[in-house]
Amino acid sequence: MKNLWDDKEASKYRSDLDLRVYTSNLLGRSDELVLHGGGNTSVKSMVGGEEILYVKGSGWDLVSIKAEGFSPVKMSTLLEMAKLKSLSDSDMVTQQKAAMIDKSAPNPSVEAILHAIIPFKVVDHTHADAIVTISNSKNGLEHISTLFPNFLIIPYVMPGFILAQKIYEMTQDFDWDACEGIILHNHGIFTFDNDAKRSYDKMIAAVSLAEDFLAENAAVSFTNPEVNAEVDLERLKVVVSKAKGYDVVIKLDQSALAKYYASQDDLTAFATRGVLTPEHIIRTKRIPLILEDENIEAAVEAYINDYKRYFQTFATDEICLNPAPNYAVVKNVGVVLFGKNEKECTVMNDIIEHTMMAVLRADKLGGYESISLRDSFDMEYWELEQAKLKK
Repeated sequence: MKNLWDDKEASKYRSDLDLRVYTSNLLGRSDELVLHGGGNTSVKSMVGGEEILYVKGSGWDLVSIKAEGFSPVKMSTLLEMAKLKSLSDSDMVTQQKAAMIDKSAPNPSVEAILHAIIPFKVVDHTHADAIVTISNSKNGLEHISTLFPNFLIIPYVMPGFILAQKIYEMTQDFDWDACEGIILHNHGIFTFDNDAKRSYDKMIAAVSLAEDFLAENAAVSFTNPEVNAEVDLERLKVVVSKAKGYDVVIKLDQSALAKYYASQDDLTAFATRGVLTPEHIIRTKRIPLILEDENIEAAVEAYINDYKRYFQTFATDEICLNPAPNYAVVKNVGVVLFGKNEKECTVMNDIIEHTMMAVLRADKLGGYESISLRDSFDMEYWELEQAKLKK
């Protein structure tokens, strides 16, 4: 992992927030760290005698975030919220917004309370490929604990208030000075420091360590399948558009990675093991449509029926999302994305390419293993997303 810090460039930024913007942009420039809105960053600063957390605002990407993309929230309020025994995510959002000193700023990240709990000026959070690849292997906890003995390791917990509450409880009487970072199993990594450069350097060093481990223990080389199959894209578009209820845009990925991934034996079992990080499920759904023969209509119908069973298994009062697939893995062909527009296809394609590589590498470590069905449903049907639908 290349360290992009530039002393000359960094010297231009005098304020805490401007330097925070700079290092956030550096993190965002590495696809191996964050993709399309992933990750979040913060800095604590005194304003008028009160400590304020400037945390990444909802809707901003780290690669392009500016000062106005950070939400200024009163630290005192966030720390009081951390002590609560229960809090719905919608109430959390409302209380965080009420504690902002600039009401025109974007909604604070759902991880704002967690950023406040960490007693350092600068906090960086990414979904680094190398970290989640290792943690998404069957022996992931063991590997992560061995590689990062001085990190606080958190088994998977739903993001938002539940995660913040868990870490708050775990870190009472905790020696933060001896802690080099936090790794959230199946989710990502936090580094922190009172200096922006040192926090960024810690992130790059930790991810580099994980990348070196994968290079030594989980190297993957691609060989194209001997059989070159084809797929009727026009027919696939018609069938999926009918299932979705609107005309989809399709994108075919036939990169060496996609073709190799699609050539694996028992493709249905191989390619339906869940998302790389929980946030991806909103964009890609938990699993793709698998096409191993020409009966597209039957495959799409079966996918929809399976999705409805998945929904009915876990739903209480949630509204069912569109049950049609968001992408397909086609045997010996590659990956096909179904989007509302070209941009949505491109975003999904980026996410799926990173997921495919992670699956192949995790299999070298004993097998890829994502979050559970229950946890997947809870993330896909997160209260904050459902609130948008119910409006």
